[in-house]
Amino acid sequence: MQAQSYQQFCPVAMACEMLEPRWTLLILCEIWSGSTRFSDIQRGVPGMSPSLLSKRLKDMARRGLLTRAIGTDKHTDYRTTPMADELEPLVHELGAWAHRHVDPKMQLKCLDDHLLMWNIRRKIQVTDRFRRKAIIQFIIKVSGKTDRNYWLIVRPDGDTDLCMIDPKFDVDLYVSADLKALTSAWMGHSSFAEEIAHETIVMTGDADLSRSLPQWLKRSSFAGDAAPV
Repeated sequence: MQAQSYQQFCPVAMACEMLEPRWTLLILCEIWSGSTRFSDIQRGVPGMSPSLLSKRLKDMARRGLLTRAIGTDKHTDYRTTPMADELEPLVHELGAWAHRHVDPKMQLKCLDDHLLMWNIRRKIQVTDRFRRKAIIQFIIKVSGKTDRNYWLIVRPDGDTDLCMIDPKFDVDLYVSADLKALTSAWMGHSSFAEEIAHETIVMTGDADLSRSLPQWLKRSSFAGDAAPV
């Protein structure tokens, strides 16, 4: 039995022993969102060191939450097991509960532009507006800090890449946004329309992409559960 075990036969206590190690649920969420390789999982949990992530992935595999397989390209793929997948709706409801009840001002103190853009990347809805490859540059503004730049490369086949180094393509749309405002709108505490009206999100470039931003940039799956600011 583990040194930190609750030493109780209660199923809730046993579930906590399996899921409590820090980052476990966030790693599961990242894999459920489509990341299967170490480097992609790490981008979704930027607060983890590579050594800790490696340790936690091995531990989760040992506990039966993940499987590890070597692909033909020699990369390791991590997949959730059916046992872990039973948790997905429960974890989503846990997040929705927190989103409804945790003070939004507290949520918006925990800002991370890299994590925000990584999540925005996978919420891009490719529509008829993307008949060709489109480059969207986000200029993220944080008071007292140097602007941070990200480039989304949106392809008609639905594949979207996130670059932190200029890919040297012509940019179709520039989105200059205050980090707190963009996070608030994406999480559902405010709307894109409100932030655009307040000029905390400003767009220049392709007029159609600019007008239709709320249609192709889908908000967090928790946005509908947001508590008012």
